[in-house]
Amino acid sequence: MKKSFSYKITASLLALTLLSGCSKLFDEPNIQSNPNAVTDVDIPTLLSGTLVGVTMLHEDTDVRISAIWAGQLNGLSRQHQGYAEYIVSAQNFSWSPLYPAASQARLIQTKADAVSDKWTKGVGQVLEALLIAKATDLYGDVPYSQAFDDVKYPTPVFDKQVDVYAALQTTLDNAITNLSTASGLAFASQDFIYKGDVSKWKAAAYTLKARLYLHVGNYAKAIESGALGISSSANDALVPHGTSQGIDYNQNYDFFRVNRPGDTGFDGAYLPMLMNSRIKSANTKTDETALYNHYFKVGVVSAGTLDPNVVDGAFTSNAPHPILTYYENQLIIAEAQARLGVPDKALAALNLVRAGLASGTINGKTLSTTGRKYDPYVLTDFAPTGLANPTKAATTQLALLYEIVVQRYIFFLMQYEAFNDVRRLEKATPIVQLPIPLYSGAKKPERFIYPQGEVNTNPNVPKPLPDQFTKVTIFQ
Repeated sequence: MKKSFSYKITASLLALTLLSGCSKLFDEPNIQSNPNAVTDVDIPTLLSGTLVGVTMLHEDTDVRISAIWAGQLNGLSRQHQGYAEYIVSAQNFSWSPLYPAASQARLIQTKADAVSDKWTKGVGQVLEALLIAKATDLYGDVPYSQAFDDVKYPTPVFDKQVDVYAALQTTLDNAITNLSTASGLAFASQDFIYKGDVSKWKAAAYTLKARLYLHVGNYAKAIESGALGISSSANDALVPHGTSQGIDYNQNYDFFRVNRPGDTGFDGAYLPMLMNSRIKSANTKTDETALYNHYFKVGVVSAGTLDPNVVDGAFTSNAPHPILTYYENQLIIAEAQARLGVPDKALAALNLVRAGLASGTINGKTLSTTGRKYDPYVLTDFAPTGLANPTKAATTQLALLYEIVVQRYIFFLMQYEAFNDVRRLEKATPIVQLPIPLYSGAKKPERFIYPQGEVNTNPNVPKPLPDQFTKVTIFQ
């Protein structure tokens, strides 16, 4: 990564931090009158800083917790061992920097309105939707309608999750309208995701719409949005990373390799067991050995341990990290078509993902040619005795859905969408679930717990407070 870009990241993150601090932290009049205090930030700096916040929140501790609770990763030591035992309290969770970053996304829109900049406003709306979607997916009912005016609404109401989902679709529709206008201000130098390409931002907005429609079981709308979504892996929304510690490391690398080696790993996790079973199966059209080795490496932390591949795979310091991708877009279409009983179209979308994996492309990196095989499927492969029907499902629809669900689970490693899927599949019909074992106890987690800071300061927090085993509304 270029040094100039790293500098912008650092400067922008500083700006974001300064802007998003607690409004009552500096009430002392002498401090308030500091002539050197930051009082405003221009749109370019604000956009860069907000993008940093959004990207951080797709690689943070919450994402690791979601991976553990989805059975993809295991917590082996210290605090993460507690997460694997599903032992958490309100102290384990925080809405900072999630809501401060979302507030900055809203501020981008306000500033863009002042200069009639539709393009930047549209990007701000997509960023807002990404962050509020994460909040409601993990917590259920959350503040949204009153979330960004702390003067008028110092204790915002918690909107019902179904209402938040509806509002997010409206936000994304407005973003698409703004990104479809004929002109706007250039912001390529501040946009390290898409370099100011509004058509790519527009497609990303459609993919996010498709994701949200899939969550609530509106499969026709998911297909409609997906058709206008990200159209190739070259257009993936990926977070760029580099090799400078403290500047642009991939946060997974920083955690797995630098700061907390051994706290988490894949020993005892379901994902590598699932992939191993597929590698050893009689499915002659598929060989996921290359992808397995891309994700996992033996002996990085200590002899014999199955660890994240921080050496030459998915979790190197400069590995890009996915936010929204072409593969997710096609897998949304595949699952939605399969659930609507249109197997040929479902299979066509699944085979597009397989063709991409066959080329070696995944999240900005390239798989080894050794052990990489994804031949296109045909519908007879999902017959009761077909080679792609390991569970011996009675119908083509069930077998095809199982393959799509598995491919999503494998692809979403270290993306919180895997945790969404695990919970969503408990409700989606026809029921097709993965036999993910519990790490501890008799119940699996269904949500994050409201942060202690919010519980202490906002009387509108839902009561009684739901625990980690209480399902969120959309997945009930």
